[in-house]
Amino acid sequence: MTAAMRPQASACPACSAAPAAEALAAAQEPTEAHIVLSLPTIHCAACMSTVEQALNASDAVRSARVNLTMKRVSVEADPELTAADIIPLVEGAGYEAHELDTTAITATQTDRAGRELLMRLAVAGFASMNVMLLSVAVWSGAEGPTRDMFHWISAAIVIPAVAFSAQPFFKNAWTALKAGHLNMDVPISLAILLALVTSLWETSLSGEHAYFDAAMALTFFLLTGRYLDHRTRSVARSAAEELAALEVPRAWRVSDSGEEQVNVAELRVGDILRVRPGGRMPVDGEIVEGTSELDRSLLTGETLPVFAEPGTTISAGEVNLTGPLLVRASAVGRDTSLHRMADLVAVAESGRSRYTSLADKAAKLYAPGVHILSALAFVGWYLWSGDLRIALNIAAAVLIITCPCALGLAVPAVTTAASGRLFKQGLLIKDATALERLAQIDTVVFDKTGTLTAGTPDLTNLDDFTRCDLEIALALSQGSAHPLSQSLTAAAREAGVTPADVTDIQEVPGHGTQGLWQGQMVRLGRAAWVGAGSHAMTSAWLRVGDGPAQAFTFTDRLRDGAEEAVRALQESGKKVILMSGDTTAAVEALATRLGIEQWLAEALPQDKATRIEALTEQGAKVLMVGDGLNDTAALTAAHASISPASALDAARVASDIVLLGGTLDPIPDAIETARKATRRIRENFTIATWYNIIAVPLAIAGLCSPLIAALAMSASSITVSLNALRLR
Repeated sequence: MTAAMRPQASACPACSAAPAAEALAAAQEPTEAHIVLSLPTIHCAACMSTVEQALNASDAVRSARVNLTMKRVSVEADPELTAADIIPLVEGAGYEAHELDTTAITATQTDRAGRELLMRLAVAGFASMNVMLLSVAVWSGAEGPTRDMFHWISAAIVIPAVAFSAQPFFKNAWTALKAGHLNMDVPISLAILLALVTSLWETSLSGEHAYFDAAMALTFFLLTGRYLDHRTRSVARSAAEELAALEVPRAWRVSDSGEEQVNVAELRVGDILRVRPGGRMPVDGEIVEGTSELDRSLLTGETLPVFAEPGTTISAGEVNLTGPLLVRASAVGRDTSLHRMADLVAVAESGRSRYTSLADKAAKLYAPGVHILSALAFVGWYLWSGDLRIALNIAAAVLIITCPCALGLAVPAVTTAASGRLFKQGLLIKDATALERLAQIDTVVFDKTGTLTAGTPDLTNLDDFTRCDLEIALALSQGSAHPLSQSLTAAAREAGVTPADVTDIQEVPGHGTQGLWQGQMVRLGRAAWVGAGSHAMTSAWLRVGDGPAQAFTFTDRLRDGAEEAVRALQESGKKVILMSGDTTAAVEALATRLGIEQWLAEALPQDKATRIEALTEQGAKVLMVGDGLNDTAALTAAHASISPASALDAARVASDIVLLGGTLDPIPDAIETARKATRRIRENFTIATWYNIIAVPLAIAGLCSPLIAALAMSASSITVSLNALRLR
């Protein structure tokens, strides 16, 4: 974490609630810094204790509390302390840590919609149990005034309970009717209301049958399905927000009055910005001062850093690696190249939005069918008997026993079970129809850098160097942020190398690191800078004094599970394609290594999206797996998409599924799980359909009492739920 991402001290909750107090707090010096870090690798109470002890051991830290459930630590520290100062303390204790933007995670603290649904579900469940107890007396043979009393007590319980609990169905049905179309909530609402009206009428006439228990049970089971569906989506939403909070949207603006940290939204064209090493470019612009190297891998897929000097054009999203830069903004906000990609995404999204889910298809057939059957039953019985009361009773029985409850549970019960299984494997389902689309996949397109590869280089020739050379190289590399230096440092330390006594070490931005060892100049960096020739592989060159330059060679490290995932997909009959913005040589080498026959190199964002659209037009169902800004349009254009948790926010938002772990192993299993889930959904629809085929004739014939209707409806709902749980 860099100084460019440093948070400002947040105000206390009371200040955020009271504008006057907030203004007063802003005018005063902050008394402490509130820092929140994500701890993705903690898993037990011992981890909590270790992290807290490591932080509390620092004199500058006033308190530290770890939340194991959310995998997060809240730190109260001296006002001058930043996340960049805290993170090394956690990493020193052996745990990974990332700064979280506290303003971006406030939405995850509360779930108002979920609480409301749960409250309605609780009321419906409580009322349903009480009404069922009252109904037992009626079913047992209570007659006359006793039966009427139980019916009126049931009415007193059910009417306010339904008025409160069934509001989600009533509101959705009314919205659909106002728009001139039907959805699943229309027959649900009509069944509930008709059951209540018919029951009140029967009770007022001292009739034998009332549907209060059926109406309440219907409301309860449907709310169960609605809440399961909401929980599935809210888990995805909160986790996505947590990941998005890793992006800290602030920049350092330089003006005549000095340097200040501002929100990116406040930047204007012509502003001069300071981007420190490790910082991400917040705008498009031009370098006016400083030399460094830029990491463009997330934007273009290029593996190697690019040399940057005054006059070099930069784009928002690129990472400054080695030296501080002053940048003049030429495009900010939505005018940057980063945001122009949103236009490509918008076009692609219009195609995906045309996908119709199985539930929507079922609703289109089911809703009008049920209404027509109920209306025909009413008309037929009225014409045959001439008794409005009998006709209305049978019409209500048809609506209730046709069980929109089973159909309402068919999809959320399965998606909840499947999403839970995939979440345990490290896959987060973000979109309601993602599982259905994933089940149809026959072609998988992978990005290279950061997806199939880890985006970090691996040293390949450590054994070619003497111990002395390795000690000198480690002394020069250990203080650099350059990815090749970091890889060299990690490899040398793992081999037990200790740094040599090199003095006057200084990093020359854009070139390398130099120092003095035993009176000789030693350099580690670019070939031209140390006076070496070129090398076919990615290299960092070491030169000791006047001796010959030697090359440390590197290769892009495969992401865990990449080989296994590609092999499993190919063995299951999927076509696998590699598309990257990296050089032809690098892409071809990786494709050969993984056994991928089709590949595309030096692809621009438009090229990737166009290729996927071409595959789609040929009838292919494409799964895109990518992590960079250059993959965003392709992720949206694909039939389904996955991005790693390490991807940029734009890529995570565009994808249907987020890969939470560091391995690609779960992807083949996710496709198989999606196939099983879709099969279960179809089975549930089949169960509900056959149930209706059997039950509807009985209801139309007038053979279904309220008891039979309630029991049959409950049985079908339980059957659907148990079938969904087979996925676990």
